[in-house]
Amino acid sequence: MTHKDDIAYAQKLDREDALAHLRGEFHFPQQSNGKKDLYLLGNSLGLQPVKTEGYIQEELKKWQKGAIRGYFEGEHPWLAFQERLAQPMADLVGALSKEVVVMNTLTANLHFMMASFYQPTKKRFKILIEEHAFPSDHFAVESQIKQHGLCVESSLIKISPRSGEDLLRMEDIEASITEHGNEIALILLPGVQYYTGQVLDMQAITQLGRQHGCTVGFDLAHAVGNIELELHQWGVDFACWCTYKYLNSGPGSIGACFIHEKHTSNPSIHRLAGWWGHNKETRFEMGAQFDPMLTAQGWQVSCPPILAMAPIIASLELFERAGGMSALRRKSQMLTSYTMYLIKERLLSRVGVITPENPEERGCQLSLKILTADGKQVFDVLEQNGVICDWRYPSVIRVAAVPLYNSFEDVYLFIDTLERLLHK
Repeated sequence: MTHKDDIAYAQKLDREDALAHLRGEFHFPQQSNGKKDLYLLGNSLGLQPVKTEGYIQEELKKWQKGAIRGYFEGEHPWLAFQERLAQPMADLVGALSKEVVVMNTLTANLHFMMASFYQPTKKRFKILIEEHAFPSDHFAVESQIKQHGLCVESSLIKISPRSGEDLLRMEDIEASITEHGNEIALILLPGVQYYTGQVLDMQAITQLGRQHGCTVGFDLAHAVGNIELELHQWGVDFACWCTYKYLNSGPGSIGACFIHEKHTSNPSIHRLAGWWGHNKETRFEMGAQFDPMLTAQGWQVSCPPILAMAPIIASLELFERAGGMSALRRKSQMLTSYTMYLIKERLLSRVGVITPENPEERGCQLSLKILTADGKQVFDVLEQNGVICDWRYPSVIRVAAVPLYNSFEDVYLFIDTLERLLHK
């Protein structure tokens, strides 16, 4: 569509936006002068839904008034609380409800999944990751390799952008899998690269990995709630994600996993086992023989933290009210295209965008490089002016206009503020 560099035009887009009313379902942080921040940081920590506090209070009251009865009584007894989250979470990632479990946190879940899906042999023992993966992924992968008594240097394959480039090329991923496929035990890549905002072709990577006999998993921290996913259809073996970014469930909130049904139906698959993954029909008989549930819930080890799960309900309800990821994705692409338009109109020689130009290869996040000033200093001054984004070393300012609560006017005001600061 043809955009205009005019605040009245941005406000017109907001009036025409069928999802604009959802903005009022979130709390926005405020500056010391009482003015709301211009919040463009949903890629790092999502805003708190208005209903979150009420859902937490509801569970606190159950505990207060009923204590242990909360596990068995009421509309949503704690004993089956996780099942309440499974279907709406599965809808976000294109999965069957039995393939999704809410548990632990992201890096812990990566370890849990690798305990099951990284089973190196003498011939097939390598893990393929990206050179610039989020550090926690690096740490987890390397520690898993060491846990098996293997050498990291000879067991880790790292793909990276070509010299002078910022983005991964699909042909380089394909070449690496083709070259090392008969040695690769596990491919573990991001759905959306955290630094550049690049969306990887997960379907193609999964298909290629399967052709070479590799297990394929994804870190979807920056993908869930951001882009459309079809994990079951694509045949992904497993995936892990957090819920505090685009899923707006609070700092350090509980994470989630996808495990394809071809694996959940296998009771003999190796796993880190615990009593909450045991067959719920016989769980309280307290037997010593582990009988796993034949769903993703079979990977649970402990009683779920109810107070940590309550905020997820408030967020997932808003995704349902929005009409799911397809509706949010349409708005997201409009927001990012408008941002790109304004950057080209006003800041073309002063700000570079390393996120892909192709809308299908990016989500909400745009990663900006300041070309004519110290980027970190610009970021600091933006924050002082009530613009909340983030800085990622060595040289990127990340901004994300989230379709659940950000507006076209937010985008306009951000670019307007950035241009003014760069002019100074």
